[in-house]
Amino acid sequence: MTTQQITLKAMELPLQERVSLAQALWQSIEVGLTDTDERSVIREAVARDRELDFGAVTGRAHQEVMENARRSIGCP
Repeated sequence: MTTQQITLKAMELPLQERVSLAQALWQSIEVGLTDTDERSVIREAVARDRELDFGAVTGRAHQEVMENARRSIGCP
């Protein structure tokens, strides 16, 4: 079964089951990630927030970010 077929079937599930599936998938991804220094992550988030506040960078809409992410990994 292809990823696209699995996705289509998953989208047919009731909301609670989709949420459970999403959580299970996310947890499986987290297992493969290396631990990060929380303080450095927080410092980075604060710095990026400051850039947005002062107009040094322009934010993007969630939908645009998600569409670009899907395209970059080859998802429809």
